[in-house]
Amino acid sequence: MPLSMVPYGQEKVIVKITGRDHVQKHLANLGFTVGQSVTVISEIGGNMILKVKETRVALDKTMVNRILV
Repeated sequence: MPLSMVPYGQEKVIVKITGRDHVQKHLANLGFTVGQSVTVISEIGGNMILKVKETRVALDKTMVNRILV
């Protein structure tokens, strides 16, 4: 399921990242890699604040939909 469907406060494990190579590399540089746990902190106007590797990262909805948990 896409990360955008995960309720607030839940921690999930990333199973796949979709998109072109440069998108996958960008997300990997931010810490979003297969096997990494991610927590949804909040959602504001379709954008989400996520916790990954003890860091908070804001992503827009199109990027969040590329992360499958």
